[in-house]
Amino acid sequence: MDIKEKTINDIKLGDFVEFTKTITETDVYLFAGITCDYAPHHINEEFAKTTMFGERIVHGFLTASLTSSCTSQIVAPGGLSLGNSFKFLKPVRFGDTITAKAEVTEIISKKKIVKIRTTCTNQKGELVLDGETVQLMRVR
Repeated sequence: MDIKEKTINDIKLGDFVEFTKTITETDVYLFAGITCDYAPHHINEEFAKTTMFGERIVHGFLTASLTSSCTSQIVAPGGLSLGNSFKFLKPVRFGDTITAKAEVTEIISKKKIVKIRTTCTNQKGELVLDGETVQLMRVR
């Protein structure tokens, strides 16, 4: 299989990728197991009832990780992540349907940098996560 690396010349301002996924209880438990994040507001239903949310909520970083697939489809193979930042704006609940999106917002050719806005919205159209990733790209 011949894999062609993407370069900064292959990326255009406004390029975007999005996908939608419904978050299940299984997703949350698998994420908790992988990350060893067993905080009770994610996995303990009785405890979660006593919190301000009144029920279990999805890990913020599980939600954020959905944007990775979108970003990868824009820059990979060839891009190297220099960092990510996220703001968690609303809780994501079990059963929520999340649309993750990554959109190229800035290309700095001299520095080989691509900036990508990353967002997640729920089934109500509410923005639950807003962020940015900075990618280092190859040049042809």
